[in-house]
This record gives sequence, C-alpha cells and structure tokens, in this order.
Amino acid sequence: MLPADRRLRTSADFAAVLRRRGRVSASAHLLIVHANRLPGRENLPSRVGFVVGKNVGNAVLRNRTKRRLREQCRARLALLVEGTDYVVRAQPAASGAPSSALGSALDAALADLSTRGGERR
Repeated sequence: MLPADRRLRTSADFAAVLRRRGRVSASAHLLIVHANRLPGRENLPSRVGFVVGKNVGNAVLRNRTKRRLREQCRARLALLVEGTDYVVRAQPAASGAPSSALGSALDAALADLSTRGGERR
C-alpha cells in the first residue's frame, strides 16, 4: 500500500495532472503515465494516482489491476521525482498482463518521462 502522503486522492488533484498535455505511453499499450510538476511543491514527496476504467474489465479485474499497479509504484517510489504528481492510467491489456510486464512498462514510462520531461504525447 502506498503511504497516504504519496497518494492522489481528490478529483482536483487528478484534474491538475491530467489537464497537462504531457504524457507517455508505455510499451504494448499497457499503461499511460501522466506527470505534472506543480509550482510550490518542489520539496514535497511525489504523489501517485491510478485510473482504471470499465474498459479494463469487471470490478474484480479493475481492483486487481489497481492493486498490482499500486504495488509496482510502491517499489519504485525512490525513482519518482520529488514534487511531481503522477497519474497511471491502465489500458485494457493491463488486466491480463503479468505483474513483471506492468513493472517493465512502468519503468519504461518513468525513464521516458525523466529524459524527455514528459512532453511526449
């Protein structure tokens, strides 16, 4: 489980991240990661939120996918840029992908965000 100070919780927080046009699609269309560095949050910990829509599957699959993504992000908290908010959006293929594939896709997206500054669409 991600610590409470590391989670996006309100719709306003999600909207602030998703409003920004920079995003990175991860390999095999498993994930889309949105990132937004908000002014005045440079010294605060990074926060992560998850969007898993109904196109991923029924409630059981959506919740399982969310739990697996949450665990993959928890293991990578040290890689996240401080003061940046992230939204990880699961694509339909994510529900059937193994956790190792989700982790690899997340690593690729985070590396792409750090090298390109999140400006890729």
